[in-house]
Amino acid sequence: MSDTVTATVRTVLGDVEPGRLGVCDAHDHLFLRSPRLPGQELDDASAARAELSAFRSVGGDSVVQWTPYGMGRRVADLPVLSRATGVHIVCATGLHQAAHYSPELLRELRGGLAEVFVAELTEGIGPSGVRAGFIKVAGGFHGLDAHARWTMTAAAEAHRATGAPIAVHLELGTGALDVLDLLCGQLGVAPHRVILGHLNRSPDPVVQRQAAQAGAYLAFDGPSRAHHATDWRMPEGVRALAEAGFGDRLLLGGDTVVAGARSVDGGPGMPYLLRRVGPRLALELGEELVGRVFRENPARAFAVARG
Repeated sequence: MSDTVTATVRTVLGDVEPGRLGVCDAHDHLFLRSPRLPGQELDDASAARAELSAFRSVGGDSVVQWTPYGMGRRVADLPVLSRATGVHIVCATGLHQAAHYSPELLRELRGGLAEVFVAELTEGIGPSGVRAGFIKVAGGFHGLDAHARWTMTAAAEAHRATGAPIAVHLELGTGALDVLDLLCGQLGVAPHRVILGHLNRSPDPVVQRQAAQAGAYLAFDGPSRAHHATDWRMPEGVRALAEAGFGDRLLLGGDTVVAGARSVDGGPGMPYLLRRVGPRLALELGEELVGRVFRENPARAFAVARG
């Protein structure tokens, strides 16, 4: 790499050196709205600020919000929250599964989805001017439907234009290898530019190792009421990957998707990641490696080379 090329992470307050991310919740949500979650919206800026402050109080420095286009990102609020709490925030462009959107919106996007992603990465999201730092898309249950292939093709095009990493929601943790076959095998995205989310929800050690061997990042998130049976298995899966030499591929996040899951609303929330998940994993991996998973790995995963 040329001496004139540097790596940066695009936060809602501008580009920062990757090392400044500090302790990172690599997969979470401050705001989220979907017809699939009626009455459970993350749509309260005061609660979001309190949650960020609680995360900061236990040592958190940055949060990567995976809420994509059309799902209530409240992008204009993110810089305000970042300044108020001192927590770096990275926000997403991208598109989730079709069930999260109206057919009318999807028809509007049909002709130029990649252009929407590129514009949000380079020019900013709406009048806020806040630029997205990565692209979030989603697979299906044990496969990829036409919608997933459309969104991933657009994501790959936007990645080629901007260098932004692509984060993928894996439905119930499945379909990881299909995603890599499409994004990397057919569309030419380098595996280390792909972040696979929810792999712990389908705790298949063979698939997890194959995804890591391919070079992708593996994002493990929790705790989860819906998937609590896999939460207690996460440490053994993470340990197996680390022992196989893939400790540098691991990311950790809380994935708070409904209001009741916030710590300020009685749930575990973002602080739980550092209060309980981190110390629990340290028993399996040691403090040094867990520290790298929280700091160095997300700094690489979400960085973009800039000349």
